[in-house]
Amino acid sequence: MLTASTQNQSKQKVLILIYIPWIISIIVQIDPIVSFFVAWLGSFFIFYWTLFSKVRFIPLDLPFTKQIMRPIVLVQLIFAGFMCCTSIFYFMDHLGYEYFNKISYLPFRVNEQTYAIAKCQRLSLLAHAALVTGMIVQIKQYPIIKHKLNLNLDFFLIWLCVACYILGGVTSRISSIHQFSYGLINISITCSALVLVRGLVQRKTGYMIFGGGLFVFNFLASTLTGYKESIIINVIIISFLLYPYYKRVILTLAIPTVYILLYILPTFANIVRSQSWSGQKSAAQARQEAFDALLTNEAPIIEETNWTFLTNRLSEINMFTTFVKHIPKEHPYYGLEIAKNSVLAIIPRALWPKKFVTEAISMERVYEAGVAYQSSSVSAKTRPVVDGYVSAGLIGVFISIFLYGLVTQWMSNKAEELFGGYELGCIVMFNAIFQNLWRGNNFEFLVNNIFYGYLAMFAIYWILKRSNTLTELNVYKNTADNSSI
Repeated sequence: MLTASTQNQSKQKVLILIYIPWIISIIVQIDPIVSFFVAWLGSFFIFYWTLFSKVRFIPLDLPFTKQIMRPIVLVQLIFAGFMCCTSIFYFMDHLGYEYFNKISYLPFRVNEQTYAIAKCQRLSLLAHAALVTGMIVQIKQYPIIKHKLNLNLDFFLIWLCVACYILGGVTSRISSIHQFSYGLINISITCSALVLVRGLVQRKTGYMIFGGGLFVFNFLASTLTGYKESIIINVIIISFLLYPYYKRVILTLAIPTVYILLYILPTFANIVRSQSWSGQKSAAQARQEAFDALLTNEAPIIEETNWTFLTNRLSEINMFTTFVKHIPKEHPYYGLEIAKNSVLAIIPRALWPKKFVTEAISMERVYEAGVAYQSSSVSAKTRPVVDGYVSAGLIGVFISIFLYGLVTQWMSNKAEELFGGYELGCIVMFNAIFQNLWRGNNFEFLVNNIFYGYLAMFAIYWILKRSNTLTELNVYKNTADNSSI
């Protein structure tokens, strides 16, 4: 067993080394192209150092492959992946490439935008390091578990899946508690996927039929929405759940799956969105037309749509550069204004009828920076790293994303503590209720999601405790299997 001194040394070593790429990118910033690539590759260094190196600081209660849905793995990969890694497409487009093929034969000249992109990439790398720092500060190598489940987990997951699906449907029709429906539906989807995986592992046909049927139903429903994110989330959930038991299969399919999703989803979603949202056709008809368009192999249309998606939608660094050039040169830092509005947004409209519209107030800084115009119907809300920057520059980025990582890990710890450990606590409760933390949102919506998500989680805990489904343990369950790490 590791001593407290050894644990602290390991934590300190990780926390010091993850900032080295950012420091190097600052040193070479005189050359924005080199600085960009140092910062971009720096995120992959952080991934390696925190997840795969010998000095990684992770919980020791489970083998690494069986805890990959904890924040240090799942949230870090998704949040930092979108924030730091997807920018390569926009930067290559800026350099005159399309799909990494040179389309401009004129020599590239460094310009103001090149420096802005490099600066944003450095800020994103700092945010990545800050995120991991906040998580590691809160990680408990032997998680505290205060309760145990009195029912068979498989039976309970089925019961919870059905109950949350019904409650999610009911709350979605009541405006005052509508926001709770998302977490409840997410719990239902996650439970169905987990039942399916447990059925496959245990070779229980009933579980496979129940879990598989509901998961496929939810997946098909997500293809009717016109949103790419809902489809991707379903793929992420099932892939991460299957990985501990079918590593080779998942790793073999990972790259082709990502390629297919990134290649066809933009065109598929655009067709569904353009036809069903306008009311021209039903969602089912629009989906069928989208499938037909993909099957006819209209490659030029797909490639054009896809490259636009990769450069301007998947990566949001273009928006970030606009804010960096706007603030503080044309507009002073916002200071605590965004944080203040985020706290006020928590107050229910029933208690404050004249409360501002959260969407409107969060879009004000977008309009002021010229990212979007009030006459357009585009919703271009900022991400946490941008809100951190517009609040207080580099210091704002570090503090806000450090707190983001800290709160995310604390919520995960709390879920495991209340619900008896990793499977029910982290996989189901944390990742379903706080799914918005995977990628993040602007501060006004994010603080609201966290606050009411915690209330929802505690309400579920209270109901389970009162019904004796969960009971307290006399001693904290702090077991470790060091040999399996």
